[in-house]
Amino acid sequence: MNIFEFAMKMELDGKQFYEESATKVDSPELKRILMELAGDEQKHYTIFRALRDGMPVEYEEARKTRILSEVKNVFETLKAQNRDFSFSGDVKEIWVKAQKIEKDSETFYREKANEMTDDKQKNILTRIADEEHKHWVTMENVISFLDRPKHWLEDAEWSHLEDY
Repeated sequence: MNIFEFAMKMELDGKQFYEESATKVDSPELKRILMELAGDEQKHYTIFRALRDGMPVEYEEARKTRILSEVKNVFETLKAQNRDFSFSGDVKEIWVKAQKIEKDSETFYREKANEMTDDKQKNILTRIADEEHKHWVTMENVISFLDRPKHWLEDAEWSHLEDY
C-alpha cells in the first residue's frame, strides 16, 4: 500500500469516526463540530485519491478547513444562550480519542512530507498536516469546554484560535 492509499484509508476512517460520534452526542453544537470535521476528512480523502491516481491536484485555499472559525462561532452562540450544560463521560471520551487520531495523522503527514522528493506533494502533505493540527486544537478546546462548560465559556475569548 502506498502512502496515498494509506492516507485515504486514514481519512475515511476519521470521517466514519466523526459521523458515528455525531450520532452519540446530544448537543447539536457538538454534532455540528463533528460533522464539520467529517467534511474536512472527506476533502483530504479526495486530495489523496487524486495524488494516488496521478491526477493534477492543488491545495486550494478556498477548500482549506474553516474548523477554528466554526468552533469559535459555536462557542460564541453557546455563550450567548447562557444555558446550563451537562455531558456524559462518553462524550469526553469521543473528543479525547479524536484528539489522538488528529495528532497521529499530523505526525504521519509531516514525516511523509519530509520523505517526499516532489515539492508539490510535499507541500500538500504539509498543508494537510497543518489542518490536522487545527483539528487537534479544536479537540483541546472542546475538551476544556466539556470539563468546565460554564466557566470555560465565561473566560474564553477565542482570539487565540485564529493564531493557528
